[in-house]
Amino acid sequence: MRIAIVGYGNQGKSHAQNIRDSGGSVAVGGRSGSRALSEARSDGFETFADPQCVANAELVVFALPDAAHRASCPPYFAAMADGSVAGFLHGFSVHFGCVEIPPSLGAVLVAPKGPGTALRSRFLEGFGIPCLMAVGQGGPDAARTRSVALAWANFIGCGRAGIVETTFKEEAETDLFGEQAVLCGGILALVRAAYETLVAAGYPPLLAYTECCHEVKQIADLVCDRGIAGMTQAISPTAKFGAMVAAERLDDAHLRSTMRELLENIQNGSFAKALAHDAASGSPKMAAFDRALAAHPLEAEGQRVRAMLPWLRTASGQPPRP
Repeated sequence: MRIAIVGYGNQGKSHAQNIRDSGGSVAVGGRSGSRALSEARSDGFETFADPQCVANAELVVFALPDAAHRASCPPYFAAMADGSVAGFLHGFSVHFGCVEIPPSLGAVLVAPKGPGTALRSRFLEGFGIPCLMAVGQGGPDAARTRSVALAWANFIGCGRAGIVETTFKEEAETDLFGEQAVLCGGILALVRAAYETLVAAGYPPLLAYTECCHEVKQIADLVCDRGIAGMTQAISPTAKFGAMVAAERLDDAHLRSTMRELLENIQNGSFAKALAHDAASGSPKMAAFDRALAAHPLEAEGQRVRAMLPWLRTASGQPPRP
């Protein structure tokens, strides 16, 4: 199967490498002169910058940020042959109408449930990570379109773990909600509030960071390996009792109401519109968010902790001090 991957970031790079190692024919596309395209060439891939180069591809995977789909995808759609398949890593831009896929094309989703680095490392170990798969548009031959999606999922190693069929709608909405309520937004809010509470009460900032942020990974690893109940069996009785007491107090009507609002804003398209508006304006809100996070005292304390751990690299990419 001839596959073109547009984009060579965290996911695109891992998909391209896994497909190649599985025996697939893959080329990588992107902006002419971009660092990503240069990296793909250095990694031994055939590269292209002209959308017309996907004319012979049976599957074109768009491994680009969601905000870039509206402008970047249409030229590729126009160049794709009738019956070929457009592949997406996330249902966002299709479900929320950021792109309009011609009826002559199939549209599928393969979303590995983990970052590209995990997808690649597990593949090299002989394993895989589960993925979600969906057919959003069958095109001229719906059965063939689904077989292309299955082939893609297997090429990248997800068939070694599990391929879970879903829809673009379900994937997009649950993925956004999980990111906002727990994985990114929820953790950010809890860590920041807990750190500031301890510091305001007079505790050393380094200690506050270690207790409220640095140790998150240890508990997250236990949850990933054993589940919530298994995690509570692996911690001390004191920690378990504290978890019971705190969870009852934190999980109140206000929290549930806020989560429902987050989900409603995702479902009704308000979040997608806000994201598109910020991107179209040059991303001022995102830039302000980045500046505020970089300036927060948490970051300085985090660098101090990471400098004590020789197996980590600092946020600057330089080796930590001896």
